[in-house]
Amino acid sequence: MEKLSTNVSRTIQTKLVLPPDTNHLGSIFGGKVLAYIDEIAAITAMKHSGRAVVTASIDKVDFLSSAKVGDVLTLEGFVIYTGRTSMEVYVKVECEHIQTRTKSLTTTSLLTMVAIDENGKPVPVPGVIPETEREQELYHEASERRKMLVR
Repeated sequence: MEKLSTNVSRTIQTKLVLPPDTNHLGSIFGGKVLAYIDEIAAITAMKHSGRAVVTASIDKVDFLSSAKVGDVLTLEGFVIYTGRTSMEVYVKVECEHIQTRTKSLTTTSLLTMVAIDENGKPVPVPGVIPETEREQELYHEASERRKMLVR
């Protein structure tokens, strides 16, 4: 099966933090951010595989800073590694404080998505070709994690 560039799967979404998205401290709910991450990971994996996908696991989530009402979130996701039917997706979330125009990294995450057929059975996916130095680093880290799981 052919390999695809990370650019095939790259997906970017922008979200506005609204009052119903926040807790009593005015910060966005972590669960809301997780829902955004899961959605972009699914879209990313569908673009890579050309199939419907399911979330197999949310492997890692690091909440690094918060976002407040009126802030703009930019989510970026791309497939960094594949197995036979699974895809590891990297998602980062940045926050822009509109009034100050400052940006900060709020969340990074790794998810495993599995491509499925019309009967819900896993199907093979293309490999991935990392292009940038950061993508190559993420690919190598994913490869090392996979080796640890196989042992």
